[in-house]
Amino acid sequence: MENNIKLPENAHRELAPGEEYRPLLSKDKSFAEVSLYSVMTGLVMTVVFSAAAAYLGLKVGQVFEAAIPIAILAVGISGALGKKGALGQNVIIQSIGACSGAVVAGAIFTLPAIYILGLDITFTQMVLSSLLGGVLGILFLIPFRKYFVKDMHGKYPFPEATATTQVLVSGEGGGSSAKTLVLSGLIGGLYDFVVATFGAWSETLTSTVLGIGQTIADKAKVLFKINTSAAVLGLGYIIGLKYSFIICCGSFLVWFVIIPLINLIWGGEVIDLMNIGIVQTVSEMSADQIFRSYARHIGIGGIATAGIIGIVKSAGVIKSAVGLAASEFSKKPGAAAVEADRTQKDIPMAAVVGGIAVALVAIFAFFALGGVVGNVWQALVGLLIVAVISFLFTTVAANAIAIVGSNPVSGMTIMTLIITAIVLVAVGLKGNEGMVAAMLIGGVVCTALSVAGAFVTDLKIGYWIGSTPAKQEAWKFVGTLVAAATVAGVMLVLNKTYGFTGEGALVAPQANAMAAIIQPMMNGGSAPWLLYGIGAVIALAVNFFHIPALAFCLGMFIPIDLNLPLLVGGAIAWYVSTRSKDASVNNARAEKGTLIASGFIAGGALMGVVSAVLKFAGVDLYLTEWAANYGEAVAIIPLVAIIIWFTRASMKVKA
Repeated sequence: MENNIKLPENAHRELAPGEEYRPLLSKDKSFAEVSLYSVMTGLVMTVVFSAAAAYLGLKVGQVFEAAIPIAILAVGISGALGKKGALGQNVIIQSIGACSGAVVAGAIFTLPAIYILGLDITFTQMVLSSLLGGVLGILFLIPFRKYFVKDMHGKYPFPEATATTQVLVSGEGGGSSAKTLVLSGLIGGLYDFVVATFGAWSETLTSTVLGIGQTIADKAKVLFKINTSAAVLGLGYIIGLKYSFIICCGSFLVWFVIIPLINLIWGGEVIDLMNIGIVQTVSEMSADQIFRSYARHIGIGGIATAGIIGIVKSAGVIKSAVGLAASEFSKKPGAAAVEADRTQKDIPMAAVVGGIAVALVAIFAFFALGGVVGNVWQALVGLLIVAVISFLFTTVAANAIAIVGSNPVSGMTIMTLIITAIVLVAVGLKGNEGMVAAMLIGGVVCTALSVAGAFVTDLKIGYWIGSTPAKQEAWKFVGTLVAAATVAGVMLVLNKTYGFTGEGALVAPQANAMAAIIQPMMNGGSAPWLLYGIGAVIALAVNFFHIPALAFCLGMFIPIDLNLPLLVGGAIAWYVSTRSKDASVNNARAEKGTLIASGFIAGGALMGVVSAVLKFAGVDLYLTEWAANYGEAVAIIPLVAIIIWFTRASMKVKA
């Protein structure tokens, strides 16, 4: 007899008036969550995945998400140990362990740039930059937990949280759901592994595979690209057709209108808006180069403006969170407290506000006494930058993760670095000292936004399953500390072993991009304000027509090849859930499709780690000549095949 545990039917849809979502772990009972086993396993996962993510991200240039592999390992370990009722503990393991990917992204996007610029940074500075940023990100997000995970139930797809939750639930329950998840995980994982490791077909299919497509790309800079990954296809299914289409509309505007227009208007000119050493004319650049050098900055301006629009629209939510904090302090001594349900119990708001105050004081002390800036005034300026940008963009990061499962933290960090550089130069801090200060301040903000975005995923997983939020929140701080120390140690060792500049140096692509931006800014360079302004106007126009501005602007920022598969996946979701006249059949098909999509994402994430490890170990199985000559030409065959299998398998459900 199979124990086929499933999420409730209303887990992924909007609730009817008066309807309540009841998680798997009842709010009326207590379950094993925080234990010596779950905490120690979570911390070991944090160390291992922080080291692996930092090592591979800097050496290979490939940053992987740790949440899903950790969930898979948590299920496997609890199963091997014969633990019964381990679901609550596995959520804690995943929540603590997931600190690794978030903290690593914040650190390796910024801090290695200091070495790249030929300057120096200490182990303590690296740890404090990541730790203080992570702590601030957690504290800023907690007041918004209820809004994102409960009040907006069914309105956001939460793709990564959906996939991770399916792994945890299916692992606990077994049965047909687990079989579907495992089978799709194997198919999706092997599919992506064959692409990444052997190059049996191209990871990206472009219009240049045809002669006329190459001519159009060269002359008009119009390029069509689609990623062939099963994992991205699965992501699109969970995001759904609505948001996938909006995201792709942003991509279509940039790639099929803006990039060709830039070439048409400024094709014969050399345009170096940031004084970073561009020597090519626009017409000499490829469509990809025009996107990276110019058009992507329009997306950054759009994301920033969409974030501000979102903040204005959610003013009521912010006011409510502030009001809740104020009410905690204004309570009369001895007043009876209203006890929240276990599944809605956060760390007390008074503790959150106090924690934010302590964190801000610690950040000020770090800037003033840790060799970051030259005087108290500059430390106050740095603190103001961190506090304002981190607070404002915490909700942007959470929104982005909730919609598309991808945090545009690199774009927001670029904006932060430019603002920081301008302000620091204005207060007399420039040159080498200014560059170090800007990167450390940027590191704090980058980590805060990265951790806040990732944490909303953990909290949504806990909401669906029925964990106690306060326990997730409290142990997140410990995981962040361990991750910060681990990634700092790895970066220190890698710098001494390989270095970040010269022959044989580490790739560190994001940090190199940050270094290229900050150096000219600290030496009299300018920012691409025109491009940011265009992005802002587009965001305002899109919002005027009641189109979700953040989703549209994410499409402008994320490369088109990663967005088009989302549209295909969203189309599959629409198709399988609308073919029958029987609503229950449509729901069953949609649910099975979600399991398959989750398997694709989980399998792709796990095999991506394996592929990256093989590359780092020097195991070269890539069929270079085949891939160069035939890889792209044959890519359409496996892509169409997996789309057909995905669709047919989703529709095979028992009546």
